[in-house]
Formats: sequence, C-alpha cells, structure tokens
Amino acid sequence: MKSVVYAVLAATTMVAGTANAAEVIFAHGANPGNPRYVAAEKWAEVYAECSGDTVNHAPSATLGNDVEMLTSAAAGVIQVSANSQGAMSQIVPEIGLLGLPFLFNDLPSAWEVLDGEVGAMLDERAQNSGLKILGFWDNGIRNVTHVSKNVSSPEDLKGMKIRTPPDQMTVDIFEALGAAPAPLAWSELPTALQSGVFDGQENPLTNIYSAKLHEITPYVTMTGHKYESTPVVAGLAWWATLDADKQECALKATAEAGELQRNLSQEGDTSLPPKMEAEGATFADADKEAYKAATASVYEKYAETYPELVKALQEATAQ
Repeated sequence: MKSVVYAVLAATTMVAGTANAAEVIFAHGANPGNPRYVAAEKWAEVYAECSGDTVNHAPSATLGNDVEMLTSAAAGVIQVSANSQGAMSQIVPEIGLLGLPFLFNDLPSAWEVLDGEVGAMLDERAQNSGLKILGFWDNGIRNVTHVSKNVSSPEDLKGMKIRTPPDQMTVDIFEALGAAPAPLAWSELPTALQSGVFDGQENPLTNIYSAKLHEITPYVTMTGHKYESTPVVAGLAWWATLDADKQECALKATAEAGELQRNLSQEGDTSLPPKMEAEGATFADADKEAYKAATASVYEKYAETYPELVKALQEATAQ
C-alpha cells in the first residue's frame, strides 16, 4: 500500500512542481516524539520564516524508506531528507567510516569531526551523486537490546539474530562479534521483533524509547559499539535553483534544528534509562575492552580500502 501512496504522491509532486515551486518537502522516517521529528518541525519553521516558502513536513517514512527518500531527493521528487548514515553509505561509502567500532567516546567528539573537514569532504562526495549535505544531525551512540537476556560480553552475542540498518559497517561489526546480523528497514522493525524474526536490535536510546522497542526487547546492554549521524540531505538540482539567500536559509534551518536535535539526543542518554526501567527494561553495562578486542578486525578491513581516512579518523579521535 505504501508503494502505491508513494507513487501517487511522487507523480502529483512532479506535475505540481512547476506550478508550486515554493513548496519544499522535508521527509524522514522518524515518528512523533523522536528528536529527528522534533528537529524536522523546527527546520520547517525556521526555513519557512527565513525564505517565505512553504514546507511540507513528511515524517514516519510516508514517502518511502531512507534509500527511497535519497533517490527521490536526487530525482527532484522531494527536496530535503533527514536521512541515515547507512543509506548514505551506499552512495558515499566513506560516510560509513564514521561508524567504525568505538571510534567516538562521546557525542561532542563526533560532532566536532562532522562539523569540520571530514563533513566538508563527505558533502563533496555526495554532490558527485546529485545530493547536497546541508549538515549532520545526530543518530546517537548505539546499544543492543535483546528479547531475553543482556549481552555484557561478546560471547553473549554468539548466534544472535540481530537487526541492523542497511549499513555494511554495522553488519561487519556484528559478524566480527559472532552474531547473525541482517539489515531491515526501520519502519519494519517492530513487527519483525514481535514475530520473532530477530532476537534483538541495536539503536541509540532515543530511537529505542520513541519506537517503544524496549517493550518488545526489554534487555538493554550499554555496548556503545558505534556512532551514527543523521545527514540532512537536499537534492542538488533543487539546491542549484535557490538563490544565495535561500541557500543560507536552508543552512541556517539545518544548523538551528540540528543544535536542538543533538541536545535532545544527548539528554536522552541520561534521562531515558530511568524511564525505561520504570517501564520494565533491564539495563546492563558491557565489557567494552572485550568488545573492542573482538571488533579490531573491522578496522583492519576498512584500513585496506581507506587507509588515509581511517588513520585520520583515529588520530582525530585519539584521547
């Protein structure tokens, strides 16, 4: 059904595009209550006030999954998407390196890298594929949830059927840990967990809580195994039609909404555990050193393909 709605809306948008060029569609996959949803509302408010254009906020994957939204942005069907690192890595493989295991100790360290030369380089690569990265919001440092046990050591993951985003880096991490990972679209995850297709999944606490995944997989282990960003991406063809003032409006909206979104993400890591425990979740810490040792091979794999960038990231994040 979603594909039919998507096709009809896409066709309608393409027909109406010339008549209503001032409408901007901002699409993403998050539901109300998620920091990405809140930030998208802020983006729409700031951009509309600054530019005079109308913003159509399309959340909850109503216009397709992340890959479909990126395709639509490049094709000019939608204008902007708050997307995912995994989906973007299929277009800009280097962006996947931000998810190297245990690369960032905390969120501010990741933001500093993304807001600097690394972010500019990734934007340059994206433009070669018809996309413009307006900025990077946050998708948190990720943790594992399981239906029946905590996974404090890598051995606890052996054979675990775990859902991952469509991101090769995440698949590689869990294969190195001895689990059985498989990618699945975010919108399909709750049903897959409820039906027993997976034993668990991995996400930042804000995503886990807003989607009520802790009610299905109540054992939460603070593995902190990787970081993911939320690239805010515009179609390059649309971006090129904007005058300098409207481009500045888009960047301003992305930055202001991004500050809000990042703060909500960081606050969630502190405020959500007691809320989740009150709702039946069981938390446990992870043996980080054992996890790091078990995933060392992931660095070796990517260093063969991207030696300079892997080295630069390691040096930039060295404490």
